Amino acid sequence: MILWSAMSADDSLPDDVTTLKAMLLAERAACLAAEAEAQARTLLIEKLKLTIKKLRHEQFGQSSERGALLDQLELQLADLEENAAQAETAAQMAAADKITVAPFERRKPARRPLPEHLPRERIVYPVPATCPCCGENRLRKIGEDVTEMLEFIPRQWKVIQHVREKLVCRACEAITQPPAPSHPIARGRAGPKLLAHVLFAKYGLHLPLNRQSDVYQREGIDLDISTLADWVGASAATLMPLVDAIRSHVFAAERIHADDTTVPVLAKGKTRTGRLWTYARDDRPFAGPDPPAAVFFYSPDRSGEHPEQHLAGYAGLMQADAYAGFGKLYEANRKAGPIIEAACWAHGRRKFFDLARLSKAPIAAEAVKRIDVLFAIEREINGLAPQERRHVRQERSRPLIAELHAWLREQRDKLSRNNETTKAINYCLSRWDAFTRFLDDGRLCMSNNAAERELRAVAVGRRNWTFAGSDEGGRRAAAIYTLIATAKLSDIDPQAWLADVLARLPDYPAKRIHELLPWNWRLQSIAHAA
Repeated sequence: MILWSAMSADDSLPDDVTTLKAMLLAERAACLAAEAEAQARTLLIEKLKLTIKKLRHEQFGQSSERGALLDQLELQLADLEENAAQAETAAQMAAADKITVAPFERRKPARRPLPEHLPRERIVYPVPATCPCCGENRLRKIGEDVTEMLEFIPRQWKVIQHVREKLVCRACEAITQPPAPSHPIARGRAGPKLLAHVLFAKYGLHLPLNRQSDVYQREGIDLDISTLADWVGASAATLMPLVDAIRSHVFAAERIHADDTTVPVLAKGKTRTGRLWTYARDDRPFAGPDPPAAVFFYSPDRSGEHPEQHLAGYAGLMQADAYAGFGKLYEANRKAGPIIEAACWAHGRRKFFDLARLSKAPIAAEAVKRIDVLFAIEREINGLAPQERRHVRQERSRPLIAELHAWLREQRDKLSRNNETTKAINYCLSRWDAFTRFLDDGRLCMSNNAAERELRAVAVGRRNWTFAGSDEGGRRAAAIYTLIATAKLSDIDPQAWLADVLARLPDYPAKRIHELLPWNWRLQSIAHAA
């Protein structure tokens, strides 16, 4: 808000009219400059918001570059909005002795109501005992105005004492006592909610244990890194039955998504590159009734033997990129049966997109445009039954695919063999059967984005924890990522779920472990709330 000072009667002002005019003009110029600055800042904020929105909705391109740029823009946007809010608040604080000038209105986001489930604390301000107008005391309430303010209460630490009284029989002098309660982890002094918080902070919020230890110390609780590490390791071992159950659920699917990403691993004073693999089951695009889930695996390298071990008992459809290590999985004489490859159009499109963006290649730009039409059709049929999806694809997508195939072959004949556009075309044409398999099977998607989405958490985590401490640490991370990712896919709070299952697992029957899986836990929570 733009303001200029009010000149009160007590102000010592010069008597010279010319000097007064000069002062007034200078003050008006300062106000106009401040208004122009506020307007420029607001326009920049809106531009950044639009750019960030485009990046968030962009499904393809170099994910590492896009992620770094997105982080930069979000930091810049936050800084600008903080500056604008600070300037506006400072102006409002000074408004009592200021005269306002018509401001440039900064567009604000729509204010949402505060969550209904939060407890309300009423602070009722005292009202006058008599009417301030006439002095009478005959006042009655006709209503009230309530202004809600969201407040944060710092978390509370407490020690829970489990008391087991000893009783002696006066007749036979036998001593009896209730059995000791089960602990979430053996010989552990941490409660299930604390353990869940430490796990989620490390693997869900990507806060390393040394930073967690510093935070707890500032809150008056001394928890060494070694103590937190012991808790994480013991909790991971306790939760392994759930990890195994999720793996079984994922590999029971008719179709899965597969992808992998790098993870630095500490090794004798330096780091080497390990891999985290994810296999996702998500039947929601074709209205499948089974719940979504994702399982992670760690390996010290990217050898093809690792996915062969992960998928040793799986046979079905698999959507993935063109990684050569998957080759043996597609062989017809495979022991468990062949895995049917479905290629990812997002990867194929990305090669053309990079050429169109970096070198302005017209053929690549046209290829991107044609593929985008196919993706637009997919968005229309997302969530329909497989038969409906197949019908639409046969009617609308197949003719476009046939035209694209002929056009790609025609363009390739015009280009040299070593041309980058030729390589992008060959990437698609050499795998054309895998690329077009989605036309005949409504269960398939056009892209492998379901797996790529699950790996984003790993990419974010790399910037915080820098590296995994060992191969065993990588395997532990894969197990906890499996739990957190699946909980998010089930639309539940991972920390609340982990706290509940850590409390119940020590005494829970192994044959009923499926009742604690995220999707079943969610149904129980809904029923309990009802």
